[in-house]
Amino acid sequence: MNKVILMGRLTRDPEVRYTQTNNTLVASFSLAVNRRFVRQGEERQADFINIVAWGKQGEFCSKYFKKGQQVGIIGRIQTRTWDDDKGQKHYVTEVIAEEAYFADSKRDAGSGDSAGSFENTFGADVAQNNSEFELTPSDDLPF
Repeated sequence: MNKVILMGRLTRDPEVRYTQTNNTLVASFSLAVNRRFVRQGEERQADFINIVAWGKQGEFCSKYFKKGQQVGIIGRIQTRTWDDDKGQKHYVTEVIAEEAYFADSKRDAGSGDSAGSFENTFGADVAQNNSEFELTPSDDLPF
């Protein structure tokens, strides 16, 4: 099974290209994903993961994702190789985005309450309090 789930911040705006053969949109960007644990006396470290989104998913990412925004990506790892003009072989490992979500709260995005990210990501029923948990704008969420 090849499945990757990431949450991080965009290090740059998505870059859009189109394939030469059938003019398919391809968006590429990089996510800074914080490592889970911090060693005592050290700063938190992050991994910088290259993401590629094709077609409609790429169009969505290029239209709505901006540098610094926190997003969630679900996809698969893929490795590719190519030879440059000098005959040197290059390898790159990327995550191919199959799903992309907003992970910032509306407050972080500049417009309102923290429950908005639940509505955008998980559906309105969570944001409308159809569970035993109640969210208020002052709650500190763990993500």
